[in-house]
Amino acid sequence: MAVALDIHGEVAPGFEAVADTFRANFTERREVGAAVSCWHRGERVVDLWAGWADPAAKTPWNADTLGIVFSATKGLVALSFLMLAERGAFDYDQPVAEYWPEFAEAGKGSITVRQLLNHRSGLCAIDAPLTIEDFHHPARVEAALVAQKPLWPPGEGQGYHAISYGPFAAALFERIAGTTLGAFLRDEVAGPLDADVFLGLPEELNPRVARLLPPGLREKLFEILPALFTDSTEGRLYRQALKRGSDTQRATSNPAELGARALHNYDRADVRALELPWANGIASARGLAKIYAALAGGGSLGGVQLLKPESLELVRERQSYGPDRVLQKTLGWSLGFIKEEPHLFSPNEAAIGHPGAGGAIGLADPSEELSVAYVMNRMDTRLRSPRALALCQSLYGCLSGL
Repeated sequence: MAVALDIHGEVAPGFEAVADTFRANFTERREVGAAVSCWHRGERVVDLWAGWADPAAKTPWNADTLGIVFSATKGLVALSFLMLAERGAFDYDQPVAEYWPEFAEAGKGSITVRQLLNHRSGLCAIDAPLTIEDFHHPARVEAALVAQKPLWPPGEGQGYHAISYGPFAAALFERIAGTTLGAFLRDEVAGPLDADVFLGLPEELNPRVARLLPPGLREKLFEILPALFTDSTEGRLYRQALKRGSDTQRATSNPAELGARALHNYDRADVRALELPWANGIASARGLAKIYAALAGGGSLGGVQLLKPESLELVRERQSYGPDRVLQKTLGWSLGFIKEEPHLFSPNEAAIGHPGAGGAIGLADPSEELSVAYVMNRMDTRLRSPRALALCQSLYGCLSGL
């Protein structure tokens, strides 16, 4: 597949290595279309884009191209809850049922908001079959959530709520805030910052969204299949995903129409218009990096305050860390923000954010006043995309020379 190798945008002096890595993603790592944006000490220092938003139609990736960021959406959800908590709207250590009484059914009465957002509630799966149509009728989804039993005793283990995080968080948030996560994100976060980030895409913006390129036959034969026979994170993950009844299989298979085997559905306008807070956040790299730049700068950017500095202290340290029953690797959480192993996206525990399936990421590191966002359309088969990792690692490398 041919790609346009003209790299557009600019980098500040001292950050040229990020541009070199971005180019190498195209020449060496099979990038098709992508953008990366980084802020440091309140200034944008990297703003690059290249390639095809739709290679079949020969539509170029532009500065304002939008992409589906999958689970990077969860970091925006965590931010929204943190903003509500700062306002005193809820307490992380209160039971979810304090704000959503029906939630207490099926043995869930003692689960706290903290446990739910830190993937320690045991609710990593939704067993009642759901469809895309059900998400147009929230009451149907909520009935499945209320009936769901934890897969393990809450608080006794960590397992990534890959899909279930979104519906549970959406229902709880709306009861606390009186508005939806998508509306809050628009009115309280993205709007004030003038950031192109959406949960529930306006119809008129569909032409700006890059076409998804899920793993094809080449990737299945030369990446996924060989990995099945290794002791790598991907090997363990793929084997568990194929094992009927495993935590991994149950966590990633419902709704099937929005799972790994149906990624093409995320290109549908009706799916983009939904609020699916685990997966269908849509953003430009510029927009996502701008939101995280505010978090990197103590909660404020350009006169817009999302949070007070003391609120960010609540997520500075890991609150949960260890082997994950779903992802088959070690990682941690802090109120819904991911806390990865230090050799991956950031060497600093203070860093907060979230990666998404295929490679997208939004990240803030308050200890370095640094943020980065990467949005692309060719999805990777690795749990942590080498392209995203290379960009983050080159960015941190630049800091040592400043």
